[in-house]
Parts: sequence; structure tokens; C-alpha cells
Amino acid sequence: MTIKRSTLQKLAFSTFLLTLPLNAALAQDAAVADRLKAALAAQGVDISWTGVTGDDSSMVLQGVAIKPAAEKEALAIGDVKLEGVTAADGGFDIATVSTAPFSHSKDGVTLTTTPFVIHDMTVPAEGATGPLGSLMMYKSAELANLTVKKDDKTAFSMDGLAITITPPADGKAMEFSGTTEKYHADLTLVDDPKSKEVIDALGYQNISGNFEVAGTWQPTDGKMELSKYDISVDNAGTLGMTFDLGGYTMDFIKSLQAVQKQMASQPEGADKSAQGMAMLGLLQQLSLNSASIRFDDDSLTNKVLDYVGKQQGMSGKDIANQAKAIVPFGMSQLNNPELTAQVTAAVGKFLDEPKSLEVSAEPPAAVPFALIMAGAMSNPLDLPKTLGVTVKANED
Repeated sequence: MTIKRSTLQKLAFSTFLLTLPLNAALAQDAAVADRLKAALAAQGVDISWTGVTGDDSSMVLQGVAIKPAAEKEALAIGDVKLEGVTAADGGFDIATVSTAPFSHSKDGVTLTTTPFVIHDMTVPAEGATGPLGSLMMYKSAELANLTVKKDDKTAFSMDGLAITITPPADGKAMEFSGTTEKYHADLTLVDDPKSKEVIDALGYQNISGNFEVAGTWQPTDGKMELSKYDISVDNAGTLGMTFDLGGYTMDFIKSLQAVQKQMASQPEGADKSAQGMAMLGLLQQLSLNSASIRFDDDSLTNKVLDYVGKQQGMSGKDIANQAKAIVPFGMSQLNNPELTAQVTAAVGKFLDEPKSLEVSAEPPAAVPFALIMAGAMSNPLDLPKTLGVTVKANED
């Protein structure tokens, strides 16, 4: 499926906006509106509306348009309903925030969603000094359906998105999680002939699965842990990722938003090298504690081996044996005998009985991103040792 990069960015941007606490407490007096705009501006989001109807406790914000710092143009998202609005310590609590059904089309691709509903949203007072400072928060949200169509054919749909957040309190980290009931994708709409050939051969013209994410964030010290990021495809497998970072503080977020705003303000074709260097400078504030990527097989591996074997007039088992023989030679370039032996054993075990394959990085101490980037440029072969890379197969 050929979709212009700009179109994908707009659609991803549209979807991403619906998962943020963008639409905070609104009242009809200027003071509340100013507080709202200031709170959103602190999160790098500009908001406007054409009118407000209702009263102080329940209202509809009409004709809402929003523009995050990284975007050049505002996006119209329609009316937003706010219910159960109450004043709280100079800010506002909102029991329920719900958008209107949303639709956005460009270049033959249309994204539509059912209303996005947010529960228990908090808009902090000006100058708030809590763990999250001026950030707005909510406790849960749900989206019944999201659909992407290409030329009136459903390319992708997702049902039952649910998000839960436990705000940080009493020194504890914020906890978050998200799940979907099911997603579906029609891969017959892929345009590339070679990709289409592989998809057809593997029998994945239409796929379905689910998504699950969970983690914690401690805003006081910037420790961000993504403990689960699993994308599952039925009758294929599950790709899972985790990471544990340091330095993701409120100051880092504000600096990141400032750089994004500068980059978005530049005209098309302008030199953005200064902003790019600033972004690299920001990354130096982060450090890696650990990371992993894991694949749990559900029949995909043998299908791929059989497909490759058929292309070469061989069996899938023959291809697996060839791969096992090649791995030690490829790994020898790293000049790391211990890792070479480990990878060779893990790949062999996995190909003999495909269950799971996991690559982990667990350095003995946090590694600054500056050191990782320097090592990648000066001596990339030493990075596996620096990061404490290990590989294992068929282990829980």
C-alpha cells in the first residue's frame, strides 16, 4: 500500500492527539479559559474554539482545533463535551471529557474514530508544585473503534482501546497501561509486488491480533520503565519490547517541546541542523538501564523457513541448518567469543524448536546515551560488551 509519508504523519498525529489529555476544564469566564490555554501551552499544545455552551459544571466546547508544538498546522477535532466540572485548589477536576466522532481524510486515506472518552481529568492550578507540576492528568480513557480506509476499503481497524493511569503520589511512580480487544489489517491492499508475493505465500492476507503496553514513570528522578510493549498477530507470533531509561525528567520534556516548536516554526526547506544538534544534545541527558526485544513464535518461523526453502528448491529444515552454520561466521566479526557462542546456541535452539528468541541489554550500571553514541561511531564492535548484550531462546 503506497501512502505518502505526510499523510501517514497526519493520520498518526490525529490518532495520537486523541490519546492525550488535551481537552481540560472549560468554563465560560475568561479566567478559566486562560488557565486552560496556559496549562495546554505548558504541554506544548495550542488550543482554540469557536464557542462554549452550557454552564459551569457541564459544557460543550464548540469547533475545537489543536496544534502540538511539533506540528505546523492546527487540526480541527470538532466539539468536546465536559461533564462534572468542579474547581479544585486553583485548578479544575472534570469527571468526564468526550470528543465527538472524528474523521480526517487526505490523499485517499481516511481515519475515523468513535468518541474518545476520558475519565477523572485534573487541570492543575497555575504554579502547581506537585510531582507533575503543570501537567494535566487523567485516570482512564477508552476508544471503542478506530478505522483507517484507503479508497473506501478498510485497511486497518482497532476495537476496544482502554488506557489506565495511576498518578504519582506519596513518592511512588506513575503507573500506566493500555490494551486493545482486537485489531484487523487487510494486507491485500499492499501495492508492492514483492511484498504481496511474500504475504500471499505465508497466508497473511488478512491479519488480526491485539496490543498491550504497561510501564511506570517517576517524574522526580526521570526513571521511565516500559515493562511491556507487545504486538501480537494471531497465528504468527508476538513481538515484545521493554526498556528502562533514566533522565526523562520534567525539565527534559519541556526542553524537548521547545526544540520541537522551533523545528515546526521553520519554513519548508530551511536548514534545521541547529535544531538537530539541539535534539542530539537533549538525548545526552538520557541513560540506558536496560532494554530487550523478544519474539514469541506462533507458527510464523516455520512458515518463513518453508517459503525461503521453496524459493531455493530446498526444505525449511535445510534452510534452518544453513542458518545455524552461518551464524558463527557472522558473529566472529564482533571478536566476542562468549557472545558468539551464546548467539549460536540460542539461534540453533530456536530454529530446532521455535518458541521464543530474546535479545537483552543489561549493563552493570546505567550507560549515558552520549557514551552509546560515541561508541557507535568510534568502536561499534565494543558496544555489545558495553551494553551487556545477551541472547537466549525458548525461555520464559
